Amino acid sequence: MARADVRPNTAEGLIDPAALMAVKDLELRARIVVEGFWKGIHRSPYHGFSVEFTEYRPYTPGDDPRYLDWRLYARTDRYYIKKFEDETNLRCHLLVDNSRSMTYGSLAWTKAQYAHTLAATLSYLLSTQGDAVGLLTFDDTIREYLPARNRPGHLRHLMLMLEKPAAGSGTDINAALNRIIEVVRRRGLVVLISDLLTSLESLEANLTALAAWGHELMLFQVLDPAELSFSFNDASIFEDVESRRGLYIDPGAARREYLRRFEAHNAAVQTIADKIGASYVRFGTDRPLELALFDFMRARMQRTKLTRRTGGVVMRRE
Repeated sequence: MARADVRPNTAEGLIDPAALMAVKDLELRARIVVEGFWKGIHRSPYHGFSVEFTEYRPYTPGDDPRYLDWRLYARTDRYYIKKFEDETNLRCHLLVDNSRSMTYGSLAWTKAQYAHTLAATLSYLLSTQGDAVGLLTFDDTIREYLPARNRPGHLRHLMLMLEKPAAGSGTDINAALNRIIEVVRRRGLVVLISDLLTSLESLEANLTALAAWGHELMLFQVLDPAELSFSFNDASIFEDVESRRGLYIDPGAARREYLRRFEAHNAAVQTIADKIGASYVRFGTDRPLELALFDFMRARMQRTKLTRRTGGVVMRRE
């Protein structure tokens, strides 16, 4: 599909996920989202977001031209001042769930395809800003690991890893978190992209360990719209995509209890995130991906402000 075929949603100025996901090349898909994000900073559907977005501001006569962001100028043809120019480059590791539960999709794409696009978009955004990005994919074991780097060819290698389809069976998020604890010696940002449909007790323990070493944590919970609303009508056999067990369910009778348990699980995830100071965002795969970037950048800004107020005191490895 040609890039000209990907048009913004006219209601919000955002790219229709159906049009975006029809683009076959993952890196091109990511670039489309990032470019749309930069163009939409000051016309966000979030009320007042353009005022809150303080990492960049338009250049005005009298500003020191040394702080112009030339990368952003190349993408938008507008001059912006980067306010946090004194920060060192970020080191980010993306942890992407490739388990069988991520292969579910009531739309024309699966949760895994959406999650891979989100990971590719974050990778593209960070790489173009000079940050180092790494990737770890997992299901019931570690599948692939690429250390965080920013060098020629690294982004392409990362994209090729993300283009591999999810094909795992069960989910072991904790193995992925343990691996990051073992191999990442310098504190940085760890982004977990998953449906988070897993046991929360061990998840909390491992996230707490990462936070204790000074890592900044962000959780993206990616869910299908049908999972969020349980919008099924006919009684039928429902199959657990990981265990392959079938269960006859009448949606009308089961919907209330399903939603109660589902919301309780997600509320528990939110509680864990709040307890350890992690950012947590939950959304359906029908959501425009530019909004995920807004969430990501807002979380980064809030974290930066908090770190500066508290002096940035963290535990470090010996």
